[in-house]
Amino acid sequence: MTALELASAIKTKKLSVQEAVGSYIEKIEKDNKLVNAFLAVAKENALLRAQEIQSRINSGETLSPLAGVPIALKDNISTAGLETTCASKMLSGYKPVFNAAVVEKLENAGLIVIGKLNMDEFAMGGTSETGVFGAVRNPWSDSHVAGGSSGGSAAAIASGLAPIALGTDTGGSIGKPCSFCGVTGLKPTYGSVSRFGIIACASSLDQAGPIGQNIEDCAALLSIISGPDERDSTCTIEKPFDFNASINGANSADIKNLKIGLPGNYLDGKTTGLNEEVKAAVLAAVKEFESAGVKVEEFEMPLMEYMIPAYLIISTAEISSNLARYDGLKYGYRSTNAKNLNEIYNLSRSESLGAEVKRKIMLGSFMLSSENYDIYYKKALQVRSLIKETYNKLFKQYDIILSPVTPTTASKIGASLDDPAKMYSGGIFNVSVNLAGLPTATLPCGFDNGLPIGFQLIGDAFTENKLIDAARVYQDRTDFHSKRPNGAAT
Repeated sequence: MTALELASAIKTKKLSVQEAVGSYIEKIEKDNKLVNAFLAVAKENALLRAQEIQSRINSGETLSPLAGVPIALKDNISTAGLETTCASKMLSGYKPVFNAAVVEKLENAGLIVIGKLNMDEFAMGGTSETGVFGAVRNPWSDSHVAGGSSGGSAAAIASGLAPIALGTDTGGSIGKPCSFCGVTGLKPTYGSVSRFGIIACASSLDQAGPIGQNIEDCAALLSIISGPDERDSTCTIEKPFDFNASINGANSADIKNLKIGLPGNYLDGKTTGLNEEVKAAVLAAVKEFESAGVKVEEFEMPLMEYMIPAYLIISTAEISSNLARYDGLKYGYRSTNAKNLNEIYNLSRSESLGAEVKRKIMLGSFMLSSENYDIYYKKALQVRSLIKETYNKLFKQYDIILSPVTPTTASKIGASLDDPAKMYSGGIFNVSVNLAGLPTATLPCGFDNGLPIGFQLIGDAFTENKLIDAARVYQDRTDFHSKRPNGAAT
């Protein structure tokens, strides 16, 4: 069942909330070792919550279209009393005393948190290999990565360990794992979902979003977690999204007046590293839209050579600032070898943070130093403004932009760790979207040697309805979203 189908079965009394939650917990305990997606399972609390939600449903209380559905959360989303580690030794054993805003909204809507999901350490990485608890394995091939940093979220959906999940996206961290694992994801507009209680990676880029089996599930979840929050000054949306029309069904007539832009230089393998199989699958998706009556037009995306450098400078600067709080004093890991204050700082961070996190902290500190601030950081902010202006102009010509998500399918486990520059270059199609704060929908569109391929739809700020309608039309014309790997839990 999809998440909405599961909620319908619960509402019509074909299935109890306790049965649904218990079934997924049993699957996790049996099959999680195959993919290493879950870091913690909230078994007792989830079963108690299931009883509570069932009672509220039985009493006739109106909750949400996903009431009674189990949900899993990326492990950088704070959950009161449930360990939240960001897949780092630094936060091993840390149990927040409060829930993130998105968790509050999920619980008010009647969903049940069943566990926390593996990820790249502090959301830094593109493969979900940098965490202290080991790599997330791709359900389609356990020798390949699941993508990152929300790899646990995508792998849990693809392998049937959860009906729906939340991830976060800083520079493609929802889109990449969805593409690698053959599932669907929504990265919403920056400012549409509160970041309160989400442990920061790069604050001006981070955004939480849903990962599910299809676009309807993702839309239903986004309508729940979106909305204003006075505790997050960057959350600018005035009211939650309402996707009822999209969830209830779209058809080809709904998008015939849409105009989709296709960045032709994204398809140049010599400059982007895009392989022929991925290119063919993305162009096949374009043909489906054209067959549905949508006009697709190629254009040249400017500033491509500046996108990754600007993203790396800005993100690492913010990372350096955000992670300064982890000093071995307030909470988290403290070295037992430290004999004075300086050693507490130095040893606690040295012993508990991984190589990728250290690399980005050092790079960010370098960028923010007095002698480099104007040379690098200030110029990166100027490039960011140019990228935003570019998208503003493009969305006067096009309703949606369609592009690949990643240049290749999932790499072998370990391959990216030996070449960080190659891992960073894999974000060529994603980082500009986060720099501009725009929404994306990622959908599966094919396979290469048994590994999934995805494409993404990019929209102007707060135009998620257009993306969801277009995604629904593509889903209705294809069946890639319904395919699951052999051996996935059912």
